[in-house]
Amino acid sequence: MQFEVWAPQADRVTLHCEGVTRALERDPVRAGWWWGEADARDGTRYGFALDDGPVRPDPRSRRQPDGPDGLSAVVDHGSYAWRTKWAGRPLPGAVLYELHIGTYTREGTLDAAAERLGHLAELGVTHVELMPLNPFPGRHGWGYEGVSLWAVHEPYGGPDALKRFVDRAHELGLGVVLDVVHNHFGPSGNYLPLFGPYLTDTHQTPWGAAVNLDAPGSDEVRAYLVQSALAWLRDYRIDGLRLDAVHALKDTRACHFLEELSTAVDALSADLGRPLSLIAESDLNDPRLITAREEGGLGLHAQWNDDFHHTLHTALTGESQGYYADFARAPLAGLAKTLTGGYFHDGTYSSFRGRGHGRPLDRTRVAAHRLLGYSQTHDQVGNRAQGDRLAATLSPGLLACAATLTLTAPFTPMLFMGEEWAASTPWQFFTDHTDPELADAVRRGRRREFAAHGWAEEDVPDPQDPATRERSCLDWSELDGEPHARVLAWYRRLIALRHEQPDLTDPDLADTKVAFDERQRWLAFRRGDVRVAVNLAKEPAAIPLGPRKAAVLAAWEPVEAPGADGVLQVPGESGVVLLQA
Repeated sequence: MQFEVWAPQADRVTLHCEGVTRALERDPVRAGWWWGEADARDGTRYGFALDDGPVRPDPRSRRQPDGPDGLSAVVDHGSYAWRTKWAGRPLPGAVLYELHIGTYTREGTLDAAAERLGHLAELGVTHVELMPLNPFPGRHGWGYEGVSLWAVHEPYGGPDALKRFVDRAHELGLGVVLDVVHNHFGPSGNYLPLFGPYLTDTHQTPWGAAVNLDAPGSDEVRAYLVQSALAWLRDYRIDGLRLDAVHALKDTRACHFLEELSTAVDALSADLGRPLSLIAESDLNDPRLITAREEGGLGLHAQWNDDFHHTLHTALTGESQGYYADFARAPLAGLAKTLTGGYFHDGTYSSFRGRGHGRPLDRTRVAAHRLLGYSQTHDQVGNRAQGDRLAATLSPGLLACAATLTLTAPFTPMLFMGEEWAASTPWQFFTDHTDPELADAVRRGRRREFAAHGWAEEDVPDPQDPATRERSCLDWSELDGEPHARVLAWYRRLIALRHEQPDLTDPDLADTKVAFDERQRWLAFRRGDVRVAVNLAKEPAAIPLGPRKAAVLAAWEPVEAPGADGVLQVPGESGVVLLQA
């Protein structure tokens, strides 16, 4: 078997493979590359030593059986016998479900999560979006401090467990999206800087030196990231990638890294004959991210839309701290703006940033499905001091309103695991750092962050305490109790309507018409022949829908269809979906 590694600054590179040591040769064609051959098979342990240094794992390791600091292992992807013939699922018309393997079940493994995928198929979602799976120190964590971008976290089950998970999802008709992190590498177990200029001081990020996308040596770093992305889509049959915080990708080159990545993914999609998607997390409000490359954009297929979340969250909760301030001034007006224009900040002043932010989205060039809409995500729940979900403070009726707006809006809807039954469990920030100094720094940093907002230290969960992760695991016994069963039935009904009514997946943002009353706290909108109305107030609301007859398709509380005057009487804290005759 041939082994190779990019180590442009080394004078000597030695392969250590199952007790055999072999000096590698410089590649005569590819500058900075070393290669050599050794006997190996699936599971063979190996590593590289640079000059006189210790043996380190392969930067392109496919498996880390003993964690980020251990030796790498060979993975023979051809040895797995796939059960499912899969043609893929496109993003238009999709309903996504964000899931964290370590807390979706108490076991916290891919195999245990696969056993629960039937619930999602019955719910009606089309894609499971997995939070990051790259190896990280310890057993439990969010996954955003991973290293070894080709490998699967071993406590989750390793490479074959991911294949079994994907196989099971595809058997049930579910696509799989994987969250990948290209904007930084984990602080522990990261040996990349020893091998080459993977980082650069040319730019700084919240995590320190930036990933090298535009300084000397960046060609190989960009290739490292692109090839790892393609490996997930090809070797594991993943259907799409969620790209973490792309605004932190510092790149001044004429061809941006994201354009290079989208070009490669589209080429692989054509080669495989199935749709592949790239979904960005971005706070830039820059429509060029999701504009086609031939029209001057970067060619990503979709992006998370935090503006929709923020307007919805403030309308539901009344919160106005931090970045919620601009959205809280007139939340229903903000909802109306996002429902019809995509972004709230489209060049407007952002008081949180102290400057103008964003640019308008051209509704004639960008389809609505390219924006993901949600009422909760791992970020928006887990980055609260106590990781409290909306269900911790809102009535079941307001939760139903949130679901109504999310699942009937023009955007591709996404749910956060457990929200569909109003899970009572929090989802808190937890880590399992094996380095005591790093563990203490994370603990102190977390508490210092929230102390600035008035939180007492003892009220902020210790990320390193195993109980913090335990509290964050879903309680599957809740599904049959109330109000959980009723909320779950409502989600199922709304998702079914989204699949049944073509107007609910119409990609034309401009076709959405909205009316609202900020004081009385109701909002209604029309998408083709479908009418949606929510009343966020405790008191009933009389909502004028117009003279056309309409039949009730779904209602959280019993309602009568509008009379001859076209007025719909909606009970307090309730949502209604209607179809015009």
